[in-house]
Amino acid sequence: MDEKRSNNMKAIKGKDTSLELKVRKYLYHHGFRYRKNVRGLPGTPDIVIDKYHVCIFVNGCFWHHHYHCKLATVPKSHHCYWVKKIERNMTNDAKNYHLLEQMDYRVLTVWECEIKDAFEATMNNLIEEIKDID
Repeated sequence: MDEKRSNNMKAIKGKDTSLELKVRKYLYHHGFRYRKNVRGLPGTPDIVIDKYHVCIFVNGCFWHHHYHCKLATVPKSHHCYWVKKIERNMTNDAKNYHLLEQMDYRVLTVWECEIKDAFEATMNNLIEEIKDID
């Protein structure tokens, strides 16, 4: 990996990203109380709302490969490295979501492109999903 790309990758945060902060602020403003980055749960969910037994992941389209999304591209340099990396992320996501569901959590995912393109609609849908108790 060249030095420029390496520096770019080092600058990417794993938690408390601007997208996560935006989602959390919206939820808090709408009366939801939550825990963030809960390490005791599989996959360390970004947001956990205990009252509704919901785990929310705020996923970047590139890192978690959001299907049919313009942001989910694979770099041309070191292509094999990135394909393996992204596939490993997707496998881990599926495993962790399954483990959370076995623990009776509902797992919800909010994608980067949805937040950027249609924030209000995305958040309204998220709130409806949170409150949709079986």
